Amino acid sequence: MLPRKESFGQYSLYLQREVTFDCYLPANTRETPHLLLLNDGQDLAEIGFPAMLEQLQDTIHPSLWVVAVHAGPQRLQEYGTAKHVDYQGRGCKAGLYTRFILKELLPFLQQRYHQSFPDKTFGGFSMGGLSALDIVWNNPAQFHKAGVFSGSLWWRSSNEDTNHRIMHRQVKEGRFHPDLRFFFEAGTEDEMSDRNINGKIDAVDDTEDLVAILEEKGYEKGKHIQYTLVEGGKHDLNTWAGVMPGFLEWVVNT
Repeated sequence: MLPRKESFGQYSLYLQREVTFDCYLPANTRETPHLLLLNDGQDLAEIGFPAMLEQLQDTIHPSLWVVAVHAGPQRLQEYGTAKHVDYQGRGCKAGLYTRFILKELLPFLQQRYHQSFPDKTFGGFSMGGLSALDIVWNNPAQFHKAGVFSGSLWWRSSNEDTNHRIMHRQVKEGRFHPDLRFFFEAGTEDEMSDRNINGKIDAVDDTEDLVAILEEKGYEKGKHIQYTLVEGGKHDLNTWAGVMPGFLEWVVNT
């Protein structure tokens, strides 16, 4: 049986708009609950997400709650990094989006479902992945895992070179939080650009460079970091759909 879904439209004082989100309820509410938030939740039906979740709940973990937050009309302003806009001024509402998540969405879920959700993951695709990672990294007391599918890790304060990548700088300058876990996916055909002409596209370079910085910080592959490079993978829903079941298993087993 497909998981039961409840959909809501809640007005956010921070974003000054109605936010739509879908809550996929677990088969078993008595086991330790895991909460997974996903950006760009409007795309989940297209990748067959309900069936993936049904398989997970039937065979692996019956108590995963999933909340799919639909993107708004100002996606490029709300998704980004909360403390820094990019070199074109995009992401100016990312701080407000973070406040919506922490101060409006999470309290609503706890009150609606009478759950405390001790284990919380945030994930997303492309810009949504960057947003999820930024929120997890800067709020380690609230979130424990980040899922980044073809993340927009090129996000930078200057268009001159890779030294200005905002997420990379945040991690490099940040503290080591031993409870954090990270899931990264990149496809070898995410894009065509190869700015440093090293035979590797920028999307893969940006992901692997960030993984390397996390390792320098003390995070370990296999323990803290899961990285999946999809040969022939593109920047599209079909590629992300192929990785999603493995990501869901990682969420509940890590």
